[in-house]
Amino acid sequence: MNWKTAHRSFYYQNAPEPEDMTLPWRETALLCIDVQNYGLAEHQDPAERARWEPFHQRMRGTVIPRLKTLQRSFRDHGIDVIHARIACLLNDGRDRSLSQKMPGWNNLLMPKSSLESQIIPELAPIEDEIVITKTGDSAMTGTNLRLVLANMGIRHLVVGGIYTDQCVSSTVRSLADESFNVIVLDDCCAAGTDELHRAELAIINRIYCHVMQSDELLGMMGLG
Repeated sequence: MNWKTAHRSFYYQNAPEPEDMTLPWRETALLCIDVQNYGLAEHQDPAERARWEPFHQRMRGTVIPRLKTLQRSFRDHGIDVIHARIACLLNDGRDRSLSQKMPGWNNLLMPKSSLESQIIPELAPIEDEIVITKTGDSAMTGTNLRLVLANMGIRHLVVGGIYTDQCVSSTVRSLADESFNVIVLDDCCAAGTDELHRAELAIINRIYCHVMQSDELLGMMGLG
């Protein structure tokens, strides 16, 4: 099974295979979403730590290494790498969207200068790479990302990061609504559970993006 047949939802179960894609380097960028210190922090409570262990294994064993390889390949070929991170602009978080103020796990109070809000060292931006700071889920909402991409002539976005079913999905949907061609990399994303990850990929695939593996993308772009 390859990207043309994988991650099919009910809506596309019997649809014909999509055509091959062409991704010109000058019109393509890698967008890394929310791979920040808060997402990789270990829980103090033993039960929560055990509950999240599969997520951490996927991040350390698959997502981070493959996203790092992808960043390196894009940089080596002069293709833009863009970063998005979630953080509040005010220390008390009044500027956050409602989705980031809801009680419970999603109530993320991370001032932009805090350690928790920083991108992890393994995937940190280098030199003058663009970093978009967002106060909601989508990297397009309330930021200048659309204008920046238009100014750069970018029409194709390769997306990886966390969480698949939240900020990644919200960003992908926003990009699609703005008529960007979006590719989401299965092995460069993670959700709280593999079940949530797979379910969201099936939901967004073929409607808002094309889902594939990083090695398929590198081969398609001639970067392998």
